[in-house]
Amino acid sequence: MSSPLVTSLRTLADLPDVTEASEAAREACTSLRWHEGLRRRTAEAAAESRVRGAWASAELDGARSSATIVRALMIGSRERSLDPDPAERVIHGAIAATAETEHLRAAVVSAPGQVLARLHTVAAAELVEHPDQLGRPRVEGEGCGELSDLGEPPERGELRARLTGILDLMAVAGEVPALVAAAVVHAEILAVRPFTTGNGLVARAVERLLVQALGLDPTGVAVPEAGHGAEGGPAYLGSAAGYVHGGPDGVRLWLRHCGAAVVAGAGEGVLVADSVRAGRLR
Repeated sequence: MSSPLVTSLRTLADLPDVTEASEAAREACTSLRWHEGLRRRTAEAAAESRVRGAWASAELDGARSSATIVRALMIGSRERSLDPDPAERVIHGAIAATAETEHLRAAVVSAPGQVLARLHTVAAAELVEHPDQLGRPRVEGEGCGELSDLGEPPERGELRARLTGILDLMAVAGEVPALVAAAVVHAEILAVRPFTTGNGLVARAVERLLVQALGLDPTGVAVPEAGHGAEGGPAYLGSAAGYVHGGPDGVRLWLRHCGAAVVAGAGEGVLVADSVRAGRLR
């Protein structure tokens, strides 16, 4: 018998516009999967997807750079600043979190708490005020100044309950359509903001993991982070605000946004596969 949580997620998935968004995402990722450029070079293309994903994730947090810069930092051909400014710290966090997804796919459903802790530890290494804040939820007296458009983050008992809910969502993600599971977990992390900082980086890395682990993009070449930024940061935050404040219609808006993001991210993955096949990255 399905749990109430699974039933609720399946009800969302059965809404006509959400079903259409899920189907469009599935078709886009299936098309990407059979791209000729991925026949023997999927690993290379997936590595480039992580480059572009890290760049796009940092951009969504307001840290401007370029895929060229991020690629150079990830492969070590560009030295990091000894005294990075705030934007550079965000870029470094996005690089670390997105790179870490390569190693966590198998654990995202079976050990969600460990995955969240690990992603936060690497994403926020240069962002937290105190090292003991890494990899653990906020405690009493610790706030979070991120994502203010989503309202005040929950605290104390509500924070603990909402975080438990996120872990439960991740644990049952394999029982519902991948797009819905990934989108709801993403939005809940943004809404709850379980950590003092770095929540957006963690949320997008978890979505990348779920999209891959649940079989929507088994190649790991789609770039959902780029899809979220395709219409600009305000559209992304506006859709997230709809999820938090807009009731059922706002939740549907967010799910449609995430479906469009996966479709656009698969399109970015096609560009990656084209570049790999041609022997160049652009």
